[in-house]
Amino acid sequence: MTKWTPTHEAPEPLEGPVVPTIVGGTILWFVLFLVQLPFYGWFDDHGHTWWVWTCLAGAGLGLIGIWYVRGRDAAIRRDTAAGAED
Repeated sequence: MTKWTPTHEAPEPLEGPVVPTIVGGTILWFVLFLVQLPFYGWFDDHGHTWWVWTCLAGAGLGLIGIWYVRGRDAAIRRDTAAGAED
């Protein structure tokens, strides 16, 4: 069997509003955590407390994601500005 090789170049990646998307997702995870918190007893009785903690983990990882994508966005802007000066 021979290895398949693409016959065309891959397209450039699409850049969208990355920072607002990550912020929105983080807010959504945190809101889901807050909505489930009053029902913690029900979740505990039915063995579903992992739902609550998954939402909190999503919000925490989202905060790390916000830090990462803001730094990435700033680096892209610096690179673009440096390229424009040359």
